[in-house]
Amino acid sequence: MDLNLTDEQRLLRESAERFVAESYDADHRRKTANDPLGFSPDVWKQFADLGWLALPIPEEYDGLGGGPVEIGILMEAFGRGLVSEPYVATVVLGAALIERCGSTAQKQASLPEIAHGSLKVAFAHSERAARFDLAKVATSATKTAQGWRLSGSKVAVLDGHAADEIIVSAHLHDHQGPSGRIGLFLVSATAQGLSISDYPRLGGGRACNIELADVQLPADALLGDGKDALPAIEWAVDRAMAALGAEAVGIMQTLLDTTLEYTGIRKQFGRPLSANQVIRHRLADMAIQVDEARSMALRAALKADSAPMERARTASAAKAKIGKCARFVGEQSIQLHGGMGVTEELEVGAYFKRLVAFETLFGGTAHHYARHAQLGRTIKAA
Repeated sequence: MDLNLTDEQRLLRESAERFVAESYDADHRRKTANDPLGFSPDVWKQFADLGWLALPIPEEYDGLGGGPVEIGILMEAFGRGLVSEPYVATVVLGAALIERCGSTAQKQASLPEIAHGSLKVAFAHSERAARFDLAKVATSATKTAQGWRLSGSKVAVLDGHAADEIIVSAHLHDHQGPSGRIGLFLVSATAQGLSISDYPRLGGGRACNIELADVQLPADALLGDGKDALPAIEWAVDRAMAALGAEAVGIMQTLLDTTLEYTGIRKQFGRPLSANQVIRHRLADMAIQVDEARSMALRAALKADSAPMERARTASAAKAKIGKCARFVGEQSIQLHGGMGVTEELEVGAYFKRLVAFETLFGGTAHHYARHAQLGRTIKAA
């Protein structure tokens, strides 16, 4: 297998890293953190102009037809700058679900607008009682004469407060009662009966909780033809975990680079900290963890379109391993910076917080070790 980047992929990496280095400094991050929106609409427009919003969208819908590896390259650059724009919510999750489940008319209506930056989407699936079980959905969608009626609640919706439309998962109820199928619905953020309460996420960006109180929707709000959407949800979440893993790698690389620079400058007893053999060993361990995490993120991206069982095991293995590496690199960076590492004077603390947030998104390390083991037993039994 050739793991070298193509010329186009190298250009994407170089342009993304250059853009992030020039646009995302400490002042910019502090400004967006204090903004109620949590990100910059001007930067979002630049994403559209650069073609990044169109990257994974098929060419027939004004996209560029990129894949998970290209998304990973972009997300690693985003991690270096702690980018807070709703890229994962709109492009990695939202556009992917519409492309996977939507009818031709729904794709034509939404995907070009996402590619051009005029439509932001969020995915509302997690519920309090689900405990990261993607199949556990209590929100209900009841068939009515006019269309559908949605009732329930969702938690931890990434960037839902800024979305124009929200993709809501619900258990389908037809005239015979519960169908046992999960459906996906495109719900306008201004729909009557929909209430949103947003809050800042650890490490930057925002998320929200959503309440649906008898939200009335037309029949065409259902994505696709009503088939069970659970396989598509699992596929999209596995791809999102691969993308977030690449972002975590970018964060860890920045922490490693910053710590190397700091320990080379900071002196103790007249010698740089990095002259101490114990410090060198800790820096070497950090570098090893970063390389291991990068390998796992790349593997998850390469397997994103494999058979469901293989894709799921790879995604869970990557999420668990990268989460463990992220915790180690973050903690070592904080410790080697001393007391300053946890102050706002340095940005090390902000990067560490984003890594902590990564560990909890879509299930923590323990959850994915267990999922990986369960999938392995399933394969062996088959």
